[in-house]
Amino acid sequence: MRVVYLVRHGQASFGKKDYDALSDLGHLQSRVLGRELAFREIRPDLIVRGDLRRHRETAEGIIDGLEFDVPVEVDPGWDEFDFQHVVEVHKPLYRSRTLMLADLARTRHPKAAFQAVFEEATQRWTGGGFDGEYAESFPTFSNRVETALHRVAEHAPDHGTVLVVSSGGPIGLAASLLLAGDASLWAPLNRVAVNTGVTKVINGRSGLNLSSYNSHTHVEHDRELLTYR
Repeated sequence: MRVVYLVRHGQASFGKKDYDALSDLGHLQSRVLGRELAFREIRPDLIVRGDLRRHRETAEGIIDGLEFDVPVEVDPGWDEFDFQHVVEVHKPLYRSRTLMLADLARTRHPKAAFQAVFEEATQRWTGGGFDGEYAESFPTFSNRVETALHRVAEHAPDHGTVLVVSSGGPIGLAASLLLAGDASLWAPLNRVAVNTGVTKVINGRSGLNLSSYNSHTHVEHDRELLTYR
């Protein structure tokens, strides 16, 4: 039996100039997860990560927490969809970061306000009626992630463990594909994804099967460590 762990990146820098960089908390979350994996004697044979900065920094933090070297490979198939582009197509005002932040600042809860806009934008993106307006349509994104999932499963060593560092979107999509055979569960799964949440996939004789989704016991003990954005 082979095991694939899908790990969402640590907290990124929401509202900052470079969202893709982990926040200080995101770095800490990554190290905490690495220490938890080491405590549970989970020793990855390989780490596969997406090609984004937050993926790289999360993988580095996990390795620091594990305290042993693990080979790392990069697979852009695990990259997050361009959510900023998806939001901007839905709300053109947000093409200006300054105007976006000013608009959100007028609300009592900017992060909640952005979440509402994000959900409206992704509903439009996934609806299928406007695929030509996006640089990457939702069906194209789905095919990319499904291909990456099977690629990492085939690449996994016999009786070995692979840890994939990705984002909430690809991991939620992979979970939906394994549970429902399609992307119908993507939105509710993506909505509850925790930073450094761990999803376990078993690769056995019957193929790929989801064992658990979004496990985050390593951060539940400390409310400051438990974040969704």
